[in-house]
Amino acid sequence: MDRTIRLLLTATPEQLQALNQTAVQFTDCFNHVCEVGWYRQEKNGVELHHATYKRLREQHPKLVADLHIQARVKATEALTSALTLKRKGKQVRHPCSKLCAVRYNSRTFRVNWKTATANLSTIAGRIELPFSVPQYAQKYVGYPTATADLIYRNGRMWLHIGVDVPAPTVAPSPQVIGVDLGINRPAVTSDAQFLGERRWKNLETKTFRLKRALQSKGTKSAKRHLRQLKGKQLRRRRDHDHVISKRIVQSTPVGATIALENLKNIRGRAKQRKGKQQRRLHAWSFHQLAGFIEYKTHERGIRVVYIDPRNTSKACSCCGHTHRSNRKSQSVFRCKSCGFELNADLNGARNVRLKFLASVGKSDASGSLSSDLSSQPSG
Repeated sequence: MDRTIRLLLTATPEQLQALNQTAVQFTDCFNHVCEVGWYRQEKNGVELHHATYKRLREQHPKLVADLHIQARVKATEALTSALTLKRKGKQVRHPCSKLCAVRYNSRTFRVNWKTATANLSTIAGRIELPFSVPQYAQKYVGYPTATADLIYRNGRMWLHIGVDVPAPTVAPSPQVIGVDLGINRPAVTSDAQFLGERRWKNLETKTFRLKRALQSKGTKSAKRHLRQLKGKQLRRRRDHDHVISKRIVQSTPVGATIALENLKNIRGRAKQRKGKQQRRLHAWSFHQLAGFIEYKTHERGIRVVYIDPRNTSKACSCCGHTHRSNRKSQSVFRCKSCGFELNADLNGARNVRLKFLASVGKSDASGSLSSDLSSQPSG
């Protein structure tokens, strides 16, 4: 399994200038390939290489060939994403970067864990820089490295290194935890964990009102404040998703299974077209949260599966009766058939779990998971 470590580089003024100029020339190569690919509507890496490599090598002879190739690879990835969105009818511009992160591979960088130094290719030749490892990443020190990205941020250079960590050997467990993801309450598990805090929603509302006030002003300082506010909001949402995913994974037994709803394209299926609900739907970072859960489960040998979310909020987790009027309100579920009453999100989480167990029971009647199907959750 892959993990990324953020290393803070300590550079002299001369080294910092060399790294900065390398990033500038790398960005120029990236932008040129993107421009050519967008004009030609081309995303094939070989075709873009033949169309741009010779000219860029003449323009930036001090940039080693491998960095030229990595710039083209990054541009190809960006073009693939942009052209895919364009085919879907989205309004997108051609990819462009002010200062692109320089991508290094095994030929252009080397890490010495014992001396805590990194050797990088620059336009001024190879330079060696000491680095510091944050406390949370100390357990990954010493593993083989794959690629690295050089990132310049707030006057400091960071090296994001991908390391290859062997997956643990964990005996599988028959336990299954269903998770209901929602806008009103970020996550509820089938074992009655209600995750998320009320103040998070208040912070989002406060930020929206501030952004609306700044947008109505339209001044230069207001636009600058809006850019700062956007970054702050994104970092806060990432922090919230990290907190929720960590709590879900830590409370799940080693080797167990976490069942999530497959919410892909939910924004296109939603009925809300305007107002607060639509704004909250489009700000919902369910994909990011699911991704955080997935990568945190690798070290504990936990499996993550996705199930069809249809009727998980309408079905009774006790008797299975499905009707839209079963859900009395946002938070109350009352079955019209058996009278079973429960928190609506908790009922949904239990339905996610039962739906996965039912699918396992159909595909493998002799499996250990299918035997858990008969244990219906009590009220």
